[in-house]
Amino acid sequence: MHVLLVYAHPEPRSLNGSLRNFSVGRLEGAGHVVRVSDLYAMKWKASLDAGDSTARQADARFDPSLDSRRAFESGLQSRDIALEQDKLLWADALILQFPLWWFSMPAILKGWVERVYAYGFAYGVGEHSDARWGDRYGEGTLAGKRAMLVVTAGGWESHYGPRGINGPIDDVLFPIQHGILYYPGFDVLPPFVIYRTSRIDEARFSGICDALGRRLDDLWKTPPIPFRPQNAGAYEIPALTLRPDVSPEQSGFAAHIGQEATGAPVSGLP
Repeated sequence: MHVLLVYAHPEPRSLNGSLRNFSVGRLEGAGHVVRVSDLYAMKWKASLDAGDSTARQADARFDPSLDSRRAFESGLQSRDIALEQDKLLWADALILQFPLWWFSMPAILKGWVERVYAYGFAYGVGEHSDARWGDRYGEGTLAGKRAMLVVTAGGWESHYGPRGINGPIDDVLFPIQHGILYYPGFDVLPPFVIYRTSRIDEARFSGICDALGRRLDDLWKTPPIPFRPQNAGAYEIPALTLRPDVSPEQSGFAAHIGQEATGAPVSGLP
């Protein structure tokens, strides 16, 4: 299988750097082909701007969506964007690895999403009508591929528990897992989260690698998070709200996950 690992940490000698190296070795040792997009090493340009199109009038008004669509459809995207799109199409599975900074991904990784997820590639695809609202949330360009987050967090696991001060980790990561990965079609696996990163000694690191190794070994066996597909009948279209009879007792993020969710720990750690 082909695996794309998009990695966002500025220090290669960090915990993240060690985990990236471990993951590449484990996957390649199992016979998979791995490509790594090391965003800091690549000096990835994070800001989406008019320069992302190679042919536009200098005095033209910049419209992020329309310019993205024209550049994608006409083959006029900047080369760095097109190369990352090719990697996504090549990959059977995507791993996004990053430290949790201010309750989200580092800016450089968010910029990778904003620029690579072009109009016509990751969004704005499919029929928009009273019957369906585009190919998204379970459908789309990247449907049939798998995706997983590997996330490090400085806080304790209890800080991200059901009653923790930071909010449940599933809620913190929902915009990434549902909005960035599931939206263009990925089957999203439960994340692998490592907590309290400043308190990791050799023994704990060994245990983390054992647990991560098992998750990587099961990359094509682990059941994905059962997000509700948009066009399968659970949502009223074009309002895109859940039908009144679908989980009527629930609201918020949890309402968009089917009842087959297991409630198992999301981190994969013992």
